[in-house]
Amino acid sequence: MLAALLIMVAAPYPAHAQVTAAENLLDQLAGPETAPEIDIAAIRQQATERPKSKATAQPVNRPPLVPELLKLPQVTFDVLFDPDSSIIRPGSYRTLGRIADTLTDPALLPYKFLIVGHTESGGRRDHNLIVSQRRADAIRDVLVTTFKISPKRLQTLGLGEEQLRDAARPPSAANRRIQVVSFGKLPEPSETPAPPPAKKPPPAGKKPQRK
Repeated sequence: MLAALLIMVAAPYPAHAQVTAAENLLDQLAGPETAPEIDIAAIRQQATERPKSKATAQPVNRPPLVPELLKLPQVTFDVLFDPDSSIIRPGSYRTLGRIADTLTDPALLPYKFLIVGHTESGGRRDHNLIVSQRRADAIRDVLVTTFKISPKRLQTLGLGEEQLRDAARPPSAANRRIQVVSFGKLPEPSETPAPPPAKKPPPAGKKPQRK
């Protein structure tokens, strides 16, 4: 199936207002000065273990896996992938260019971002998790290699169907999305003074010539 990433503003969950082309993405992505205390590696591990839990077997019973992300400035763009794949369809590169233009605006250059992949509920949960991570990685790779976004500014996270947007309708296409989340500012480069240049030893005195 195609992964259609709906163009939405992710206001505090679940109130998502639709983004039009005329709206300014800069204000929507201007985020907090400091990054939230979120361990991406730990979340990936939790997402991997979660499908084994009987308590979250039914999609309607699954609480958000990372509720902290829902409070951060974010947008969701419309991008298409090949069915059950992380291959981005050519027609979506224009959308990725729009994302790149936004992220390279001088107002957002100090910020870093998290690209989060989601799927609808259907099929194997562990497989959906893998697909969502690969799709988030694919978008990051295009932004870095094609549009020259610094890789230091981009992280990725695949959540599969573990954080449904519309839990009342788990198979809904509304749950199939990728979010770009403002994740705080990059740390300021440390300005350590350069060490003074080493002094050259004085030239050795000439020895008197023997007669």
